[in-house]
Amino acid sequence: MKIIITGSTGMVGEGILLECLSLPQINHILSVSRKPCGIVHPKLSEYIVPDFLALDVNDEKLKGYDACFFCAGISSVGVSETDYHRMTYDTTMHFARCTGPNPNMSFIYVSGGGTDSSEMGRMAWARIKGKTENHLMQLPFKQAFGYRIGFMIPAKGQKRVLSYYQYFAWLIPLIKLFFPNFITSMNQVALSMLYVYEKGYHSNVIHVKDIKKLAKKI
Repeated sequence: MKIIITGSTGMVGEGILLECLSLPQINHILSVSRKPCGIVHPKLSEYIVPDFLALDVNDEKLKGYDACFFCAGISSVGVSETDYHRMTYDTTMHFARCTGPNPNMSFIYVSGGGTDSSEMGRMAWARIKGKTENHLMQLPFKQAFGYRIGFMIPAKGQKRVLSYYQYFAWLIPLIKLFFPNFITSMNQVALSMLYVYEKGYHSNVIHVKDIKKLAKKI
């Protein structure tokens, strides 16, 4: 299995990359990011792209892969709706088209809890992510998924961890106990991504409870 991972210089992307490197089912990973991820591994190659929107849709470096785990993204805090739309919807859709959508390839988009599939809610970021999910699912992929992750437990050896996670780490056992469908690990997410690529799933929207269930099947 050959996959593309974007956003490997961010917390989610780095965590998923580290977990995928340890999976024997995956023999090659292309990390596509704006700067080097700082990880060296025999299965890993990098493609540095300062601006995803500048990619040529005929870029051969992005063709021939079995799946794309799209983990790149920005926070909506302090960003105008116009800029957030460009960096989220426009960038993701353009990148998806550059991979050469086909019935043999799966596309997994990490959106997040609260994403608005109706595209009618009050929160601009939720509407935009919902629009992105919906339009990805219309492209001719084998299947496209919106991953609505919650609180993430970092991967072993992970360096890019958001600072506030350090302050909440002691709460993880309590979150697991009282809010089990709010928390998941990078390992569970990576395993569930592998499962939906191989087997598909009855829903294109994947929640934390789905991630935990699917991870156990690998």
